[in-house]
Amino acid sequence: MTLTTDAASLAVAEPISASPLSRRAKNALPSPTLAITAKASQLKADGVDVVGFGAGEPDFDTPDHIKEAAVDALAKGFTKYTPSAGIPALKKAIVEKLQSDSGLTYGPANVIVSCGGKHSLYNVFQALCEAGDEVIIPAPYWVSYPEQVKLADATPILIETTDASGFAPTIEQLRRAITPRTKAVVLNSPSNPTGAMWPRETIEALAALAVEHDFYVISDEIYEKIVYDGNVPLSIASLGDEIKKRTITVNGVSKTYSMTGWRIGYAAGEAEIISAMGRIQDSVTSNPTSIAQYAAVAALTGPQEFLGDWVAEFDRRRQVIVAGLNAIPGITCINPQGAFYVFPNVSALFGKTPKSGGKTIRSSDDFAEYLLTVAQVAVVPGSGFGAGDYVRLSYATSMAAIEKGLARIADSVRDLQD
Repeated sequence: MTLTTDAASLAVAEPISASPLSRRAKNALPSPTLAITAKASQLKADGVDVVGFGAGEPDFDTPDHIKEAAVDALAKGFTKYTPSAGIPALKKAIVEKLQSDSGLTYGPANVIVSCGGKHSLYNVFQALCEAGDEVIIPAPYWVSYPEQVKLADATPILIETTDASGFAPTIEQLRRAITPRTKAVVLNSPSNPTGAMWPRETIEALAALAVEHDFYVISDEIYEKIVYDGNVPLSIASLGDEIKKRTITVNGVSKTYSMTGWRIGYAAGEAEIISAMGRIQDSVTSNPTSIAQYAAVAALTGPQEFLGDWVAEFDRRRQVIVAGLNAIPGITCINPQGAFYVFPNVSALFGKTPKSGGKTIRSSDDFAEYLLTVAQVAVVPGSGFGAGDYVRLSYATSMAAIEKGLARIADSVRDLQD
């Protein structure tokens, strides 16, 4: 039988469906952090003096020894395909880093290198989850966690936390959220967007629950090196062999080494899971950029002293921005313990209207829009993080920008009335 197609038959053909998009594509939400950053960047390109608190990346330059390693890679012609899951030298550096920093013993088969921490997380959810599975995510959460869970056809189960609880779930909240369908719990400490760290006893309780109920912990430790006030991050996989078997530790070089654009993340866990992640990566991206991998080796094995200066500067900015926000009537802000974000509560401003006229503030989205339009200050509404009473500000920017932005926010809030 021969099939033929002519112009007449094409002209009368019915559409396959009302929309060509898949269900998962329709359900995927855009990143509010990227959206606000793009809008602020466009305003700057148009000549508007915008103070941007949106971007979640250090404002420091990548250290010279790392950039020099990339130049060396180019000079040596290290510009071809590499093993999909990462070059041996980088895997070795990651294995040694996990051992020295967290006491975690892994081999190269337990490690995969991916195109950024976000890609590592995506691979984890794709390898572990399917329809019917549930993944527990404390809110506020990084915007991509629930979206990636949904892309794996699983269901995000959200646990609400607030500034009153230090943005950490209680042990009882975790216990109540567990069902026979629980596949994993996401742990992010220090956290994006709050900068909060989970108490040790809560992490220990989560480990015990994971072993008791046989689910996984996906531990996103990307901000582990950026902590304050003597706080020490705890890698949950270090609490014993049983929880280690059930933990996939995710990290990367983006935040610690100011290498956000280099796109190198990694994950460590049981070889069966890591191998499955590798097979997925084989079919989606293949290897991370060869030059960036070469530079990441230098990042992990080279000088680390600069980080103390960076954290000290972040701490100085943290103190200024927290004090400045708390001095504004209607805004309250707890002190973050790590990362480089503050997450102030702005709900006391809801219901207020600009004296000069305009839209009444009824949500964090409205407040963020008001600040960008009136004050030329870019913040990210908390709604995208599952916490509509808050906004996120990154203090990974200059002290001058922080002080200018705080002054503009204060002036804008003074112009609001009941």
